[in-house]
Amino acid sequence: MNHVDTAHLEEIRRAVGALCADYPGEYWQQCERDERYPEEFVDAMTRAGWLAALIPEEYGGSGLSLREACVILEEVNRSGANGASCHAQMYTMAALLNHGSEAQKRKYLPRIADGSLRLQAFGVTEPDAGSNTLRIKTQARRIDGGYVINGQKVWTSRFRQSHMYLLIARTTPYEEVRKKTDGLTLFLVDIEKAGKALTSTPIRTMLNHHTNQVFIDDLHVSDDDRIGEEGKGFTYLLDSLNAERLLVASESLGDGKWFVEHASRYASDRVVFDRPIGANQGVQFPIARAHMNLQAAELMRDRAAALFDAGEPCGPEANMAKYLSTEASWEAAEAAMLAYGGNGVACEFNLERKWKEARLFRIAPISNNLVLGYVGHHLLGMPRSY
Repeated sequence: MNHVDTAHLEEIRRAVGALCADYPGEYWQQCERDERYPEEFVDAMTRAGWLAALIPEEYGGSGLSLREACVILEEVNRSGANGASCHAQMYTMAALLNHGSEAQKRKYLPRIADGSLRLQAFGVTEPDAGSNTLRIKTQARRIDGGYVINGQKVWTSRFRQSHMYLLIARTTPYEEVRKKTDGLTLFLVDIEKAGKALTSTPIRTMLNHHTNQVFIDDLHVSDDDRIGEEGKGFTYLLDSLNAERLLVASESLGDGKWFVEHASRYASDRVVFDRPIGANQGVQFPIARAHMNLQAAELMRDRAAALFDAGEPCGPEANMAKYLSTEASWEAAEAAMLAYGGNGVACEFNLERKWKEARLFRIAPISNNLVLGYVGHHLLGMPRSY
């Protein structure tokens, strides 16, 4: 990137950092204690236009590139905040933007951009299918003018904080499709309009993530609620997934930088046995190694984002960026925990909160083992492992 682009990205970092400064560690600690959604932070991000980064200006958004959106979420997490509370708003609308009708885009995108409509909930994973999306069982049965949907989703985050629900269901049985990726259809569901046809049960987790099981019972949707063609939903889904991979990679990079900055400062200031603990190689070297791996992961993230913004295929690069960034972030988290010692588990230092957030991204939104399997099979030509 040239100097002008770099300067522009630095402006974004400063502006996002200034907003996040109003929501310090104490704010996030209180949200976690109360198991409360960070409503004020999400509203502030919305008012500033950051969550509308990828929506074109003609629909009321900022019209930024994915690279710029990545920098936004990276800076959110580097500041000590948690971008996972609102990141789905940036990528769930990709299927709508790229494959929705013009009427759907005009109806929904401006309202998503101004915050009057939230699209944070993405219904993909199911209890039995897990990461094997092609084996989902939620069924959409054709009726006159629309569909009736029945099934169950799990790990649907922010369902209760959303107005709209992006839902994938099977419209043709798996055994009857010509290609394995056929037969799945995407729908955009109005949660309030759905009423009792959509019910949810919160899943308690080790961190304040607001995720749910969602039960779908005789949900009636119209043809106007379908995104694109029937049976092509999996292909449309991939548009969101590459962006999701890179945005999550960026949050992990931000987390990793937060760990390195705080661990370096703590190790320099903390004196035990008459010397700063950072003078000990057992403390210093893990932090230095994590810093180098974060820098390398950032290069892969930037390469993948450049391909995405150029309209080029970027699946391998997006997956590798997700893997490298989340692993480097976890390495930094462990190095920081080692440096802080007992203080690392004390809530007042915020380290344990960020440590839990960093661990999550190694298994979600895609397990790093699946990324290794993808690389081994699709890029290196080895036998399929799953």
